[in-house]
Amino acid sequence: GIQSSDAFKWVLLIVLLCVSARAVDRSNFKTCEQSAFCKRQRELKPGRSPYRALLDTLELSDSRITLQLINDNNKVRLLLELYRLQGNMTRVKINELKPLKPRYEVPDVLISDPITETLSVVSQDENSLVLSLGGKDQRLIVSAQPFRLDIVEGPQVLVSLNSRGLLAFEHLRARKDTKSELEQATEQENVEQRTDEVTLMLTQTHLNRSVPLNSYCVVFLSGSDPYRLYNLDVFQYELHNPMALYGAVPVLISHSTDRTMGIFWLNAAETWVDISSNTAGKVRVISSEAPQTDVRWISESGIIDVFIMLGPKPADVFTQYASLTGTQTHRERFHLISYSPSYFSKIYVTLEHKNFPLCQKSLVFLSLQLVAIVDPHIRVDSGYTIHNEILSKSFYVKNKDGGDYEGWCWPGNSGYPDFTNPEMRAWWASKFAYEQYEGSMENQYVWNDMNEPSVFNGPEVTMHKDALHGGWEHRDVHNLYGLYVQKATADGLVERSGGVERPFVLTRAFFAGSQRYGAVWTGDNAAEWGHLKISIPMCLSLGLAGISFCGADVGGFFKHPSAELLVRWYQAGAYQPFFRAHAHIDTPRREPWLFGPENTALIREAIRQRYALLPYWYQLFYNAHRTGYPVMRPLWVEYPDDVATFSVEDEYLIGKDLLVHPVTDEGATAVTAYLPGKGEVWYDVHTFQKHDGEQSLYIPVTMSSIPVFQRGGSIICRKDRVRRSSSCMENDPYTLYAALNSQGSAEGELYIDDFHTFNFEKAKQFVHRHLSFSANTLSSRNLAPDSQFSTASWIEKIVIIGGSQPSSATLKNADGTESALEFEFDSTLAVLTLRKPGVNAAADWTVILR
Repeated sequence: GIQSSDAFKWVLLIVLLCVSARAVDRSNFKTCEQSAFCKRQRELKPGRSPYRALLDTLELSDSRITLQLINDNNKVRLLLELYRLQGNMTRVKINELKPLKPRYEVPDVLISDPITETLSVVSQDENSLVLSLGGKDQRLIVSAQPFRLDIVEGPQVLVSLNSRGLLAFEHLRARKDTKSELEQATEQENVEQRTDEVTLMLTQTHLNRSVPLNSYCVVFLSGSDPYRLYNLDVFQYELHNPMALYGAVPVLISHSTDRTMGIFWLNAAETWVDISSNTAGKVRVISSEAPQTDVRWISESGIIDVFIMLGPKPADVFTQYASLTGTQTHRERFHLISYSPSYFSKIYVTLEHKNFPLCQKSLVFLSLQLVAIVDPHIRVDSGYTIHNEILSKSFYVKNKDGGDYEGWCWPGNSGYPDFTNPEMRAWWASKFAYEQYEGSMENQYVWNDMNEPSVFNGPEVTMHKDALHGGWEHRDVHNLYGLYVQKATADGLVERSGGVERPFVLTRAFFAGSQRYGAVWTGDNAAEWGHLKISIPMCLSLGLAGISFCGADVGGFFKHPSAELLVRWYQAGAYQPFFRAHAHIDTPRREPWLFGPENTALIREAIRQRYALLPYWYQLFYNAHRTGYPVMRPLWVEYPDDVATFSVEDEYLIGKDLLVHPVTDEGATAVTAYLPGKGEVWYDVHTFQKHDGEQSLYIPVTMSSIPVFQRGGSIICRKDRVRRSSSCMENDPYTLYAALNSQGSAEGELYIDDFHTFNFEKAKQFVHRHLSFSANTLSSRNLAPDSQFSTASWIEKIVIIGGSQPSSATLKNADGTESALEFEFDSTLAVLTLRKPGVNAAADWTVILR
């Protein structure tokens, strides 16, 4: 594995960039060496920066500080803007002072203008400016010559910009007609470029400890290509390669035992991220050398707009990022498992087959849902109504000469609607109205595919960079295209119900903020063990970047899985946020019942475990919607001081209370799971066996094994009755599983709403209860006293794990009435089962054990 000689980790959340393609024709896609602006900027060597801050141009207002920078080589001036943002964040913007034309600034990703706080001057001399970021120790220091920006806390440097002198902001220049054809072609490709270097330094005191790097798409490979953020349709991707893929979230998170911080680079153009470390690959010895990681962000166009999220805890960074780009949308219950909905492919806005309505009604009768693909490319055909409408409204992306841009995709010759145009998005949304989308019904939802955008005959299988979106070139907006497609589609599904019903939109391409509109999957993976393994760090990275609703195609999209691989993938997928099976049309069929009755039974059991935990998943998604906290999270998020968790990427936490270690190796007879938390205890959810925390546990496994552990000190709500769909479970009773910690206590939550409307927000119609066990008393308390909602669900059973045998169990209702409960105690496992409390899930109640 990759080793880092300092006890901190870096998580590069340009998610899905840790993979590229074994079967892919790499000649179709650029390397940094073949990308003119990346090659040019990467050739710059560290040294004295030509940029100087003109401190006498300082202007101070309540919301920001501005001053000018000058490049002493060419005398071009830049405008530096500094903002102190609410929530312990700093925003840095750099633009040309007087550009030939405006440079693109990314709209619609931030949920609102960030709230600013006063940024005051502490001191100033001829070569430095010191600003207060709040508190007595946190400062922002601007050094004038050479220009450098440092954020410090006491004596510790947290973040430095341009510390190595690699800032290179390429200004817009008038074209010279005298240039050669080759020079003109190169300049046309790179007419607007800028780069910046951002260095984050984390001091580590225990310099004699070597800790493996958790390489969630981050590896320090000497001489390798930088990571590329450029949404592309890469056919049959392989693993561990920095090539671009379907989506990109330009967020970097750093974590050490001392601090967690983040960088959000708000730029939608092609971007390369170059990472190096002064300790990578070195043997750790006692040294005065402080661990330092240097990160260069190289973007082709736009401005520098960077948000520095100063934590200091993991939860703080999640809150900070969510305050900028929003939280994961709270989705309907059924969308957490895609054996409830069925998926139809290659549907282009109209559904005209006469049998389709009958199919829809059959699914409604079975309480099932339908998800149909709606791709953003439109068949160019004068007999096609949708094409004619877009044409008449001039809503297509234009080519550089002003005509409609056309490319080749699934329907053949296709036009591409300009989703950056708000009028176009509104029109697109209107087409999902039931009277417009012929044959559609309330149980039909949408899957946006090919929205990078994919252009089969385009450069790198995407749109030409000089295509026009109004006044902007495609190079400026490329990584936003997929987000806009998903946004317009989600808006349409909301509008068709008059704003009542929550939508569901699955997307392949994504960007920062995509979490507000739906789910993401990891693209066209393969039926290989390596792809099963990588689904874990891929979804963990997405979750850290705000996109919790993530999953991988169970069984692999390409190729044919063995029975063992298929079973193991179902077992792993059942414990990931988004769960569906999906395969290429040319692959052999792989329905669960085609691999023999034994394997069918194993798959059925994995799916049943998934269904039973839907109340827990649903509660976590509600919390993610409120807080931005990831649903599926790496161990270090909950155990930030435990360096042993930093390198773990084959297991993860669901919320903070379930630890999952899927079996992802062929022929495995055992796995080793790390159980974190000194002084904590963990219980096997299948056997209730108790294990101490802060240990590596050797676990023998068979084909039926799914190693899952519940944290001692937690209460998890389940629905254990077997149903054919989640819709059929709505009024089923709950079973509470209380796993006691070493102090004999536990707590948890129960969240219920109507599972499909926005009433939980608009009308505060939901149930949110706090469950606690302490001093032999279990109680349910209302966390939302101002909400108004009733449920038919009730508490069917209570299982207390790690307790002792009582002499009696008494239920006390909210009205003061009491009744004795039946119970049984397994002394071997120390498990107490209380049967049929019979109380409503929304009621106040107490169970007293004596």
